[in-house]
Amino acid sequence: MGATTQLTPAAAAAARENAYILGLSRDRRSPASASSPAPTPKNITFPAPTDKYLLETNSRASGSRGGTGRGPSQTVLASRDTRPRQGTEFGAASDSSARVTTTAGALTPRVSNNPPGSWNPIMVAQGILWILLGLLLCPEPGTASYPLLMDFVIQALGEFEQKAPATEARPKASAWLLSAQDTSPSDLFHSFLLEGQGLKDIKLDPLLLSPELQDLMEKVAQHGVRDGQEYGVVLAPDGSTVAVQPLLAGLQAGLLGRRVVNLPLNNTAPPGNTGNTFPNIRVTVSEVRATSPEFKVISPDVEATSPDTKATLPTSVDSLLAVTLARDLGLTFLQDLQTQNHPVLGTEGCWDKLNAPQTFTLLDRKASPLTTAFLNGALDGALLGDYLSQTPEPKPPLSLLLSQYYGAGVAGEPELRSNFRRQNGAVLTSAPTLTQEIWGTLLLLQRLESAHPQLHGMSGDQLAQVASHATKEFTEVFLECPAIHPRCRWNPEPYVGQPTPLKLPLGFLYVHHTYIPKLPCTDFVHCSDNMRSMQRFHQKTRGWDDIGYSFVVGSDGYVYEGRGWHRVGAHTRGYNSRGFGVAFVGNYTAELPTEAALRTVREELPRCAMRAGYLRPDYKVLGHRQLVSTSCPGDALFNLLRTWPRFTDVKSRTVRRTSWRSRKEPPLILPAEDSQ
Repeated sequence: MGATTQLTPAAAAAARENAYILGLSRDRRSPASASSPAPTPKNITFPAPTDKYLLETNSRASGSRGGTGRGPSQTVLASRDTRPRQGTEFGAASDSSARVTTTAGALTPRVSNNPPGSWNPIMVAQGILWILLGLLLCPEPGTASYPLLMDFVIQALGEFEQKAPATEARPKASAWLLSAQDTSPSDLFHSFLLEGQGLKDIKLDPLLLSPELQDLMEKVAQHGVRDGQEYGVVLAPDGSTVAVQPLLAGLQAGLLGRRVVNLPLNNTAPPGNTGNTFPNIRVTVSEVRATSPEFKVISPDVEATSPDTKATLPTSVDSLLAVTLARDLGLTFLQDLQTQNHPVLGTEGCWDKLNAPQTFTLLDRKASPLTTAFLNGALDGALLGDYLSQTPEPKPPLSLLLSQYYGAGVAGEPELRSNFRRQNGAVLTSAPTLTQEIWGTLLLLQRLESAHPQLHGMSGDQLAQVASHATKEFTEVFLECPAIHPRCRWNPEPYVGQPTPLKLPLGFLYVHHTYIPKLPCTDFVHCSDNMRSMQRFHQKTRGWDDIGYSFVVGSDGYVYEGRGWHRVGAHTRGYNSRGFGVAFVGNYTAELPTEAALRTVREELPRCAMRAGYLRPDYKVLGHRQLVSTSCPGDALFNLLRTWPRFTDVKSRTVRRTSWRSRKEPPLILPAEDSQ
């Protein structure tokens, strides 16, 4: 315990070659990262209650590295795409570490030999979640630091599940952290909704996790934003950053069954009466249950339905939405109402090292706690909690569920994965429903807790105003906007020279296809590799300052930032300063991009750009071929573009007129086989 883990030379070499799944070039890593390779997740054997949970283990043969045969291995789903990596565009050699070489071997489910009833998977899973959070209170000094990767969080869950018999005697809702910290407002709130009271006697088994994983879980158990850095977050395989705390809370709520919890209304003000306020009462969970006979838990079969158009005082809260989204949305926008400071919602950030991340720095130091990473974790927790609440017994192991969700898709459904969390989140709950949930959660917090003085003396109408504002901002800024990976996420080369700023807002959106690479990219590994290859071609072969496009749209559910909203691009010769160049990865001469990718460019990206002041409300959509002699964006895509509401024929002189600066831009020269 406490000793630093040393990798064998063979394991170190294999770890460097894998360099996580992000496909980052080894020669780009810092000297420190090159000499200290990131640990690689161990092979995990999942307890499988039934034969339907099949895994495929990708590992290197024992002699393949010429060492001891203890190289790292990684567990992936049988449904994960293991096709050979697509060819690299422009004839350039790919980053060597971007290759994922696998030797597939089927792993049959390990069926327990224990007699029936000897362990309860739901009881164990619930205990696992809160014991993981409990690790925050018992750090192991002197342990090695694992990279902050979702793969290692999944490995920690897998280790717990392997030792399930040791935890079978624990209560079914062993909220160890919450019961140990019942002076914390968050603990009392979670205990009330997730039945975590009365668990002070639960002790943490020090052998449940290795020292390294204990250290990791200590780092990620609580979310926070301090001094421009974000804590309690990890990097997921899809390239997104995820807060672990709301994710685990959602899983716990789902295992208990998504429930409607009636509010103790004997202390609430009548609706519409702004003169009556909610009393400042400090209570415990047991006191609420004892003094509020109307408190009860209603059916686990909950559907998110829209209430009447006229808002009424909430009488209940959805436990799942309350612990994942509603509480934090309500409290953050409550401060906005009282301080008149608009919270910065959905701030992104950059990792120090993508192959071994430890520090996450936000791109806006004024960011509120509702960062993109937190909202990602909250949505993931809500979506997976909803899935668990509807899944009949036996439920899948949590480690398997997370592997699927951050991989190829839950239960073989490619749409139910982290890449599409925003689209799925919009389906999970409507705006009217979320408003009611935030309002009801604020009422519950006002009744339960005294640590939020800003809640004291607030009327029902004031809380309703907060809930409405929070829902509007969350919906318009996050749910309805595309997920954009900042350029630091795909590990680009620096911009050459000094970028020219755009004069915003702009009036045009120019649509392209990349032509090369001709295949759509469907995962973060290939999409980020495509971005680096295109940038390399544009900089090294064409002599441009950077990748030419403003944004690139993959078929993996993400938009990739190129030159972004503020820099003049090199995408539409003569018109670069007048519009944004957006490219679909692929050749769309005869085929079309996915509907999700098309919707991103047709609706989501421009809508959010207009809201942010980047695009004019009267913006127009043009195909590249309308302004430059080229067949881009391909016949099939261009013919579809002509049906879009914002499409315009180029006949106006105002569109064809070029500025003095644009006339001095170098001509756009492309390979002979690329008609752009």
